[in-house]
Amino acid sequence: MATNAVPFAELADGDVVLVAPVRTPIGRFTGGLSGVRPDDLAALVIAESVRRSGLQPDRVEDVFFGCANQAGEDNRNVARMALLLAGLPESVPGVTVNRLCASGLEAVNQAVRAARCGDGDLFIAGGVESMSRAPYSMPRGPQMPKAGNVTIYDTSLGWRYPNPKMEAMFPLEAMGCTAENIVDDLGITREDQDAFALASHQKAIAAQEAGAFEQELLPVVAPAGRRQTITVSQDEGPRPGTSLEKLARLRAAFRAGGSVTAGNSSTLNDGAAAVVVATAGAARAMGMKPMARVRSVAAAGVDPVTMGYGPVPASRKALKRAGLTVDDIDLVELNEAFAAQSIGCIRKLGLEPSKVNVHGGAIALGHPLGCSGTRILVTLLHSLERHDKRLGLAALCVGVGQGVATIVERVHA
Repeated sequence: MATNAVPFAELADGDVVLVAPVRTPIGRFTGGLSGVRPDDLAALVIAESVRRSGLQPDRVEDVFFGCANQAGEDNRNVARMALLLAGLPESVPGVTVNRLCASGLEAVNQAVRAARCGDGDLFIAGGVESMSRAPYSMPRGPQMPKAGNVTIYDTSLGWRYPNPKMEAMFPLEAMGCTAENIVDDLGITREDQDAFALASHQKAIAAQEAGAFEQELLPVVAPAGRRQTITVSQDEGPRPGTSLEKLARLRAAFRAGGSVTAGNSSTLNDGAAAVVVATAGAARAMGMKPMARVRSVAAAGVDPVTMGYGPVPASRKALKRAGLTVDDIDLVELNEAFAAQSIGCIRKLGLEPSKVNVHGGAIALGHPLGCSGTRILVTLLHSLERHDKRLGLAALCVGVGQGVATIVERVHA
């Protein structure tokens, strides 16, 4: 019997629980998953969450799915497209959520709120992103110049069509520049960042070798050339040959004389993740086995020029709502947008580093934007079970200055 978990029988019917958390491997940019459309990726994990949970598909109240782009094959409302592709009945609606990097966790949190409000008792939530397949975009109509050059935007990442009014309010910096601002604010060294990045790869590789991700992963059969396929069964990002010496040789990527590099930043990636969100009463009625209950959710805003601090106020809100302190948390999944940003949040929150991203983070595993929020939650739920821990915190920073956090408590049957 689990010693660090609350018995399912003790939960009130109105408690909100998480069931059957699953994810695809995270594919490298233009890597193994680049041949799979985002709506197909999302459909795979939706179908698998249904299969693993044993839920009745026609009982699903709604599907919430995060996606940060929506400019291409994600097709404006990837949630609806994917649930139909997954074989759910036409009677099940779907809504796509966009809170940029935290879209996947926001989707879960919105499902949690709906369940708590009584607007249904069974939902599927998740997130997806195919950054490899993000289209290029160009202006039209009045935005199109009558003569001269036209700017074409790569929609995979970053600002596009920025509002001049917003540019007058604060610098519209690249995400890496906001990490440099945190470096300046806290005096974080290049050595600190590279050491953090190396640890992310080392932990991820150790987790792969130990089979720590096996329960959460759904292998994906992907196209690979003419009439060929490959099976992507593990995350493609972790690099066994990473060393401090190699990281130290990389140049600053965002600011002359800076310290944020490609090696101590997260990468562009592809992936999808999903989880069933239900009331404890509905889970009991359908014979489902939840892995955790949700203790609290929160979001917060911060200065856009230091957007990486977003998890700090969001986590503090979530802790207060759960009646907990940071010392009560056993494991933390903090999205590693940048090593500098992660170090900054760890310092400001007073987190014990040994509790954070015990199986590596986005620097090694990757950061498929709309997927990442659900991905870290899926990994957190399985990590709590693997390490026999009780309380977990998942948190992400968000471009333009936001943070999202969720606190969960492990449940056993």
